[in-house]
Amino acid sequence: MTTLTTAPLGPLLDRLFEEADAASTQIDSAVADLSDQERARLMRSKTDYRDLYGRLKDAPLAVSRETGALLYMLARGSRARAIVEFGTSFGISTLHLAAALRDNGGGRLITSEFEPSKVARARDHLTAGGLIDLVEIRQGDALQTLSADLPDTVDLLLLDGAKGLYPEILSLVESRLRPGAFIVADNADYSPDYLARVRSPANGYLSTPFGEDVELSMRIG
Repeated sequence: MTTLTTAPLGPLLDRLFEEADAASTQIDSAVADLSDQERARLMRSKTDYRDLYGRLKDAPLAVSRETGALLYMLARGSRARAIVEFGTSFGISTLHLAAALRDNGGGRLITSEFEPSKVARARDHLTAGGLIDLVEIRQGDALQTLSADLPDTVDLLLLDGAKGLYPEILSLVESRLRPGAFIVADNADYSPDYLARVRSPANGYLSTPFGEDVELSMRIG
């Protein structure tokens, strides 16, 4: 048995995923006035993404069940003790990562979210799941919140915030990634600069697409 599949976390995740599935129409409505081209531009932008995410401040923007399971398995299998996450949202991915830390015997998860209402929801979910003691939620712009006071060694990095900032967030954490550390980037197709960087072994990474919307990378240098 694992923390991930037993009470209180297992039933909580089932409910949160059901709510996330039901929120798909809410997300569609929030961006209905934007053309496909404008949505893609906002997803890729390094400056205008706040408009898009402001529209979606009440939406879960959750990882898939498959990606959640992947996060748990990577963190658990690598015996992770220090994890950094960019983009908390309602905390579904955070719950998976923190569950792995619990089952690894403890550790520290630092996550960043700029929307205050989402920070509050994530904190409530982590408390309900019995994992809040393992997680530090930093509210604000991740370019600032993740620029200092990180663990000396990071075992896993999850990128799931504004896609255009993936290269910048990676740069903040890169020197702390241990050899063999995993980097999981959700919807990385919206960050071609990031993909070019991690797909080049010369930059110290091995990388491959995973599923439909994830880029899985490993630090080798």
